Amino acid sequence: MSTRECADLLIEARWLLPIAPANTALADHAVAVSAGRIVAMGPAAQLRARFESRERVVRERHALLPGLVNAYTRACHTLLRGLPVRGPRWRWLTETLAPVEQRCLSADFVRDGTRLGLAEMLRAGITCFADLSLFPEEAARAAAAAHMRASIGLPVADAPTAWAENATAHLARAERLWDEYRSDSRIGLYFAPLTVHGMSEALLMRVRRVADELDARVAVHLAELAGPAESADAAQLAVRALAGDSVQDSARAPRFARPLRQLHALGLLRPGFTAIGAGVCDGADLELVARHGASLIACPQADLRLGARSAVVALEGNRTGLGTDSPAAAGALDVLAEVRTAALQSGLGAGEALRMATLGGATVLGLQAQIGSIEPGKAADLTCIDLGALSSQPAAAIQDAITFTAIRSQVSDVWTSGRVAVSAGRLVTFDEEELAGLPARWAQRIRMEAAA
Repeated sequence: MSTRECADLLIEARWLLPIAPANTALADHAVAVSAGRIVAMGPAAQLRARFESRERVVRERHALLPGLVNAYTRACHTLLRGLPVRGPRWRWLTETLAPVEQRCLSADFVRDGTRLGLAEMLRAGITCFADLSLFPEEAARAAAAAHMRASIGLPVADAPTAWAENATAHLARAERLWDEYRSDSRIGLYFAPLTVHGMSEALLMRVRRVADELDARVAVHLAELAGPAESADAAQLAVRALAGDSVQDSARAPRFARPLRQLHALGLLRPGFTAIGAGVCDGADLELVARHGASLIACPQADLRLGARSAVVALEGNRTGLGTDSPAAAGALDVLAEVRTAALQSGLGAGEALRMATLGGATVLGLQAQIGSIEPGKAADLTCIDLGALSSQPAAAIQDAITFTAIRSQVSDVWTSGRVAVSAGRLVTFDEEELAGLPARWAQRIRMEAAA
């Protein structure tokens, strides 16, 4: 009679990057998984002797690391690729993106676009993401169906949107969705003020009070809160264009000249608050974030395309994550590319940049106890990357190899809570043929609606 312990899955890899402790690459190690959680990690020979597994996966030239975390995106915008991308950000949002969204944004659009985005993220080794769309219930359902971990933004605005007619209606719908998902182990929610749709200080105060009651996170894009560089009047005109209102009844979107300091004055800058982008911040602003326990999310590729040149700042306590932002701006839902861009642009070490894409993203989303590192007890959200000839590199060079040379097509296997999502480079949870037809179908529909 066997005395070995039972496990659902044993994954053996040439290299294991647990992320915690930092800057560690372990040769010929394995991870044992049972009931969706990591139960052990250690030398492959020892775990083979210890566990009797139902499935054994051996990857002799691969690196196994925690699933990547896309800390901020708008996944449904996979259907809006091809739009011209020209900065500054506010002008692109209001003059290029908003008119197209006005024509096509619907529950169907968010559902199809998010499904397409989820498939792309899984292929790229992303197992968790934070999303923002105007139909958050559709994004949440798509993520749950794909067995992905997600933090879904609850949009709040003063002006009418496709989701709700005013601030009170936005908050009411947000609270109903909160009740629906409050006990879900994979789908979390956060409040996302839509500053480009009109965001008064009074509404930010309301968001703060509701978030306090629910113990919810709040995330704000600083560049959008700052508004256009030209004038506050331009912000009001942008809101009018987005909402279809006259000047008289347009929601006011004041320009926050020093957004972080004003958020601090409103009581929002604290643990559980996340600032997206740091292009409008100076050193004193960033010190304020660090001192009050707030977090940062950097989206370096989208920022660069939209004309921002802010460096990625690593806050203590793993409180900086990486996101892709809208794929209409960044071009791809590719956190590995964000890792490389952040490292090259800001002079970060390879290990530090990888940590932002894993444990940093998990911490920013409040999920560090569940994911972000390979440790017993955490969820088995894992990604395997084929290093090819680079797998023979010494341990000290493996993080450099992944950060500066690996691309998303090298992701071979992905597991979410121990469940296989990508195997040998192929999606398991989606019909790839059906997904492939979505962009062309929606492009035709958008053209027809524009012509009408």
